[in-house]
Amino acid sequence: MHSHHLNAVPRLPLLASRLRWHHAFALFLGVLATPMVFAEEHQHLHEHPLMVDSDPGLDLAPTVITAIQQSSPLTVIANPKDARQPVPASDATDYLKTIPGFSAIRSGGSNGDPVLRGMFGSRLNLRTNGGLMLGACPYRMDAPSSYISPETFDKLTVIKGPQTVLWGPGASAGTVLFEREPEQFGELGSRIHASVLAGSNGRFDKVLDGAVGSELGYLRAVGNQAQSDDYADGDGDTVPSRWKKWNGDVAIGWTPDPDTLLELTAGKGDGEARYAGRGMDGAQFERESLGLRFEKSNLGGVLDKVEAQVYYNYADHVMDNFSLRSPDPTSMMAGPMASQVDRRTLGGRFAATFRWTDVELVSGVDVLRSEHRERNSSYDMMTDTYTDTDQFAWDKDAVMHNYGAFGELTWQVAERNRVIAGARLDRASAKDFRTESRGMMMSMPNPTAGETRADTLPSGFARFEHDLADSPTTLYAGIGHVQRFSDYWELFSAGSGPAGADNAFDGIKPEKTTQLDVGVQYASDDLQAWASGYVGQVRDYILFNYSTDMMGMSSSQADNIDARIMGGELGVAYDLDANWNTDATLAYAWGKNSSDGQALPQMPPLEARLGLSYVRDDWSAGALWRLVAAQNRVDAGKGNVVGQDFGKSAGFGVFSLNGAYRVSDNLKLSAGVDNLFDKDYAEHLNLAGDAGFGYPADPVAIDEAGRTLWAKVDLDF
Repeated sequence: MHSHHLNAVPRLPLLASRLRWHHAFALFLGVLATPMVFAEEHQHLHEHPLMVDSDPGLDLAPTVITAIQQSSPLTVIANPKDARQPVPASDATDYLKTIPGFSAIRSGGSNGDPVLRGMFGSRLNLRTNGGLMLGACPYRMDAPSSYISPETFDKLTVIKGPQTVLWGPGASAGTVLFEREPEQFGELGSRIHASVLAGSNGRFDKVLDGAVGSELGYLRAVGNQAQSDDYADGDGDTVPSRWKKWNGDVAIGWTPDPDTLLELTAGKGDGEARYAGRGMDGAQFERESLGLRFEKSNLGGVLDKVEAQVYYNYADHVMDNFSLRSPDPTSMMAGPMASQVDRRTLGGRFAATFRWTDVELVSGVDVLRSEHRERNSSYDMMTDTYTDTDQFAWDKDAVMHNYGAFGELTWQVAERNRVIAGARLDRASAKDFRTESRGMMMSMPNPTAGETRADTLPSGFARFEHDLADSPTTLYAGIGHVQRFSDYWELFSAGSGPAGADNAFDGIKPEKTTQLDVGVQYASDDLQAWASGYVGQVRDYILFNYSTDMMGMSSSQADNIDARIMGGELGVAYDLDANWNTDATLAYAWGKNSSDGQALPQMPPLEARLGLSYVRDDWSAGALWRLVAAQNRVDAGKGNVVGQDFGKSAGFGVFSLNGAYRVSDNLKLSAGVDNLFDKDYAEHLNLAGDAGFGYPADPVAIDEAGRTLWAKVDLDF
């Protein structure tokens, strides 16, 4: 369902954002001159032995990434620092949605929620440096992905499907790892990566990532600051979507020998974002992180490696309806209102790697404790008195635990045959500390107050891979089974649970996914091609039902159903000649609610990406055509804790251009025009526009950005 909006949204911010674009571009030109001189002054340092063993500048390829291909069976590996199109990512969701199979639930300019193969939430295990950063909003305004700035990480790994057990429980859709790799200095030296991005609608990003060290250890500091104003859609209307955020992280590593690492990390961040699709905005996204890890490799016996890690992540999130907008006088929140929530997550992991002639086994344990609290402001309409959240005590509503043991084995059965298999067992629990029920009148007591629920959940997989003798081709097939404990949002956010249950905490069952994955991978000098398909059965799939009563009050119910899922992705990258390259990807996801015969809601439509690029010496030019089909398989009023189907959606095509120039081994310039023809369109996975911004009561999808210009400078030395 797609509709234009909204004369009620003022156009003045659009003019202001365009003026800010001109100012940002002027600043960009000024910044551009500085690194050119800086790179020339420091280029001679690479001729002396006091620098890092390898020259990081050689990684500055003069290209812009438009499609990320699958690198091995069910696995995608990418460098988040690479320039990419559309405009470089503001958060993890922004980056992931350019990988075939991923999409995003959109609600504005940033902080969407990632979806893999139509699966959402904790079905997707999203990790940073091995740790789990969980958001605090009961409706995922601060999704875990919103705390991740991709360019501050070195490596992104995606493992599709239930095909690994190494990184925690519940990963039925897949596992995503954002990692910062340890620094490696042969002698005393240093390195710096910096980038500046300027773009339409006031977009302005800065990243600085530097390290100093020697063979005995290192100190690394990485930080970013990014912001954007409200964007204009293809019709020139302003969409409330402005945001800004910053992050800063440090790492101190001790490497007494090449096989030993002890690293301490610490980080902070904050931001704000307003959402066209929500009744409140994010006024604070405060993050605190601590971590300690130890690795010892090449132990010389059957026990080859040990690794241990502990981490602490804290999210302090504030939502309100007045700091980034004016309260809607016609709504239930006619006066100022704020809610503050926090989530404190502690975890640890220990793993050991054993090697025999043809077998490698990784075995270990992991633990997790997560505590959630909230407090709300108050407003007295009679005296027009507002009392902020910090004047009230915190109320703890949930504490969750998980204890897991895992083992994953790789067996080289024969020269061209491999078996990869794993199993894990988890003991998960949640305690309900609420005295009153969410979604009910304040006088209603919570029937599960003080209760604890717990389950023991097995998971496992097995995959066979075969390399053809006369072709650089790998065939594979794998079966996986995951039992997933209901997450915080499924247990505590719904207004009610299944029929006959006191609430969702009392009635929702763990989800059980069994999935078959098959595919083929081909790689030669000039052609890379792959295809992956899956079919699965989900018992007790957790579905949200939404309804509105005669008074206009909306409510949600969490329920268990049975579902069938299937789909797949394919991709190809082909060198037409020494300069021309073409690539294409295709992704499709299908789901059915087999309990009532309806379509499974919140499924992304068929999507294709077609790319063509020309690379010669130190410069490149490219084009990207993104094609998305209509989605007619919907179930209105049903979905997940964030989004619901509210109608069919139309297909669309968006055409974009990019270019890049490598000034030297140390300096790269890239630029792009996204949505060149100023197409007015909306994604299917979308929150309806909020009435507080002038959207109508009938659900209207939020339009995406129109023509967007951006330019980026990358500097490595």
